[in-house]
Amino acid sequence: MKNNILKYGRFLAALIVAVLSVLAFSGVFYKVKIFDFQFTAALENGMISGFGFGLIIFIFLVLITLLFGRVYCSVLCPLGIYQEILMFLFAPFYKKRKNIAQKHYVFSYFLAAILFGTLCGGTVFLVRFIDPYSVFSRALSMSAFGLGFLLCLTVLVFFKKRFFCLNICPVGAVLGVISRFSLFKMHIDTNLCKMCGLCAKSCPMGSIDFKNKTIDNETCIKCFKCLSDCPHGALYYGLPKVHQVRFNATRRQFLKSSLVLATFSAGILSGIKLCRLIGAKVKKVILPAGAGRVEDFANRCFNCNLCVENCPMKIIQKATLETPFVHIQYGQKYCDFNCHQCSAVCPTGALKRLNLKEKQQMQIGVAHVDENTCIQCGLCVGECPREIIVKEFGEFPVILADKCIGCHKCASVCPVKAIDVFPVDEQNLL
Repeated sequence: MKNNILKYGRFLAALIVAVLSVLAFSGVFYKVKIFDFQFTAALENGMISGFGFGLIIFIFLVLITLLFGRVYCSVLCPLGIYQEILMFLFAPFYKKRKNIAQKHYVFSYFLAAILFGTLCGGTVFLVRFIDPYSVFSRALSMSAFGLGFLLCLTVLVFFKKRFFCLNICPVGAVLGVISRFSLFKMHIDTNLCKMCGLCAKSCPMGSIDFKNKTIDNETCIKCFKCLSDCPHGALYYGLPKVHQVRFNATRRQFLKSSLVLATFSAGILSGIKLCRLIGAKVKKVILPAGAGRVEDFANRCFNCNLCVENCPMKIIQKATLETPFVHIQYGQKYCDFNCHQCSAVCPTGALKRLNLKEKQQMQIGVAHVDENTCIQCGLCVGECPREIIVKEFGEFPVILADKCIGCHKCASVCPVKAIDVFPVDEQNLL
């Protein structure tokens, strides 16, 4: 009974996260900011905000892992939940194959060291191509890269179950190391185990060695499927019933750890250089309120497209080859003066969270009137939400640049397109 509660309780929690994730990209409901609890997003937000909310969430996720093990991967990670759904659909095909070998390779440690090293060095440029939150979010927003990634992952799950979580995912690698020291773990009661192998067959991570009656809690994602599949009740989750040998690092493990740390250090140095290189090459564009400088935003934006999907005016565009991060393209539209949705939904801190008053005072651009095109109709004067456009009779309208926030409302009503909005070097509160 207890085993079923763990199994179905975990499944219900994952289902709720999945529903909330889809609703977040529908642009209808994001009251429960589930993406704030994504590991990499919380780490990035924590580094940007210092001792702010992001750091608190990051510490919370680490503590949860230290207590309960790698539950994040089976409950909070949307890409992990997606793979679980695939495995349910592929179950009939798995039964036809006697064994789907799962082996844990050291590659994931070095990949994580490089990616998180560059992240700590100041740029998310590399991380956003493989971080589970980023790629899943891009797929939900129908990004070509995200959809392509999910297609490749689907094929991988069909042949190798959760191979991505075991050997590629940088978040999984970090959480796995932390899980080594978790308080509650999966155990096998050697007195009850009959070595039937049913638990190993149901494990999506290949964490169970039924022949030696051991479980690798570093790779175990605490899905609890094995608990209900064991007919002898030999598996249990919790504190060990008998004394366990403390973790004792061998020379080989010490050398591996040293190499990973060296790779992490190299990643930090590379991240610093890459951050500067990206900052020097970015094109000046108009960014959502709270982005700060374009050079900084280019290194912080995960391209998760959550702001894109939740923008009611649909002026925030996805990354392109020319501009490899989300940005604003007004066209015939404008930024709603009474909306601050983009900064409210950003989980990574790339967009500083602004209240409505702050957003209404944040200068993201400056409007300019082309007097060679302007017909002096004066429509722009009445439409400016900040009332900073003045016009004398028979004169061209004058936009007070030091008070203009660049919302494009004036340009959207201009019948001859005589007004353009230009980006600023750095966003500032007026």
